[in-house]
Amino acid sequence: MTDTTNIRVRPLRAEDRPAWDEMWRAYLAFYETELPEEIYDSSFARMLGDDPRDFHGMIAEQDGVPVGIVHYVFHRHGWKIENVCYLQDLYARPEARGTGVGRALIEAVYAAADAAGAPSVYWMTQEFNHTARQLYDRIGQLTPFIKYQRP
Repeated sequence: MTDTTNIRVRPLRAEDRPAWDEMWRAYLAFYETELPEEIYDSSFARMLGDDPRDFHGMIAEQDGVPVGIVHYVFHRHGWKIENVCYLQDLYARPEARGTGVGRALIEAVYAAADAAGAPSVYWMTQEFNHTARQLYDRIGQLTPFIKYQRP
């Protein structure tokens, strides 16, 4: 276990691209997903941009070493006046899991949502993601919703 006081979460910067790229590829591989290179370029550029409707990204460092990433986006909601925040991607390197990195990334998104006036933060995971769900059960509330999508 690593001392969680050595975890620092901050917004992504251009020089984070190699570490971000490696971690996002590992995240997508876990979900058995591959994306064209232009998606990596577009997504990273959006997270560095200044359009508040675009994705935001943060990176977690432990003792100065990148160990996790999170992506989130604010959007309107038909049942609320204020925006809501969708935490889309969360990844911690295997060697950093269990050290507080995932919690630190989620809490950083909570803080960003609070600062933006979006008190609702939600995310999804696959049912088989048991390791992550142990954290999610402690830091979030499981809802009864089932996701459908266009085939």
